Amino acid sequence: MTLEIKTPRQSGFSFPAEFAKQRAMWLSWPHKEASWPGKIETIFPVYSQFIKLVAEGQRVCINVANEKMKAFAISNLKRVEADLSQIDFFFHPTNDAWCRDHGPAFVVNAVTKEKTIVDWDYNAWGDKYPPYDLDDVIPTLIGEKLNLPVFYPKIIMEGGSVEFNGRGTLLTTTSCLLNKNRNPNLSQKEIEKYLIDYYGVENVLWLGDGIVGDDTDGHIDDLTRFVNEDSVVTVVEENKSDENYEPLQENLKMLSTMRLENGKQMNIIELPMPHKIIYEDQRLPASYANFYIANKYVVVPTFRDSKNDTRALDILQKCFVDRKVVGLDSTDLIWGLGSFHCLSQQEPEV
Repeated sequence: MTLEIKTPRQSGFSFPAEFAKQRAMWLSWPHKEASWPGKIETIFPVYSQFIKLVAEGQRVCINVANEKMKAFAISNLKRVEADLSQIDFFFHPTNDAWCRDHGPAFVVNAVTKEKTIVDWDYNAWGDKYPPYDLDDVIPTLIGEKLNLPVFYPKIIMEGGSVEFNGRGTLLTTTSCLLNKNRNPNLSQKEIEKYLIDYYGVENVLWLGDGIVGDDTDGHIDDLTRFVNEDSVVTVVEENKSDENYEPLQENLKMLSTMRLENGKQMNIIELPMPHKIIYEDQRLPASYANFYIANKYVVVPTFRDSKNDTRALDILQKCFVDRKVVGLDSTDLIWGLGSFHCLSQQEPEV
């Protein structure tokens, strides 16, 4: 007799919105110099500042390889006067720092107050940056440490490719999830079923292409983010000659035709794009949408763009009246092709 294992959705679990109450934020301490070639040392002050802010309202859990890396992390955190009593270290070696994508997907059961982890397979955005064997096992290691059960869907998925309103709607992009470098044997309908079954949603909405320079093939967390159950912010490029102009206009049009799980149209708030950032002849995927919603703050990447930085922060502050919106300079960080949201993964409170 075959025992049928229930999916998270069948067991009453779902993935909460990021703006729901969090127990902790998870990170993997940056150490791979190839991710920030020639300037990894420049990212630690702003990375530590990010941790300091989040730790004011919740725990911060950091994956490190060993005692040496832990000591290095602590020295950087002391420099910014972070509250170390709020920070926990776990000896979980990683290949890279992008915890949004290799970290655990925490799902909760609102009735039983249980929490569990979904451990998707991970292949470093279509086998672009091997090796990734250490990153691939991080969710299971965390499950063991926290004594939480773990579900294994056995398909490739990344946290940055999905966005949730916490009421049953999930946003993603065809350019990423339907890319043949992820799950070439699965159709859009089949991938949708995995999203529904393992994230506990009922309504999957598909946008198109990502922004130029995004090596993830179009993660949603650089494009469109839920700020409450029925509202999104979405980035738009105002310069018609910029290569981001057309795809972002197309996404805007698609959003206007979409409906939430309750049949309602979503409230769409436009967010500007920062000026073009080029480093060593490479267009970088700078976007104000890559913010992290913590319990106390919304931490937003800024890019030394005096006009648009201020505009973006003002727009987001109006969206998050219960939190303080703080901009941190992400100009060096974005050389790694990601910012605060890409680096982090939230653990909800139940």
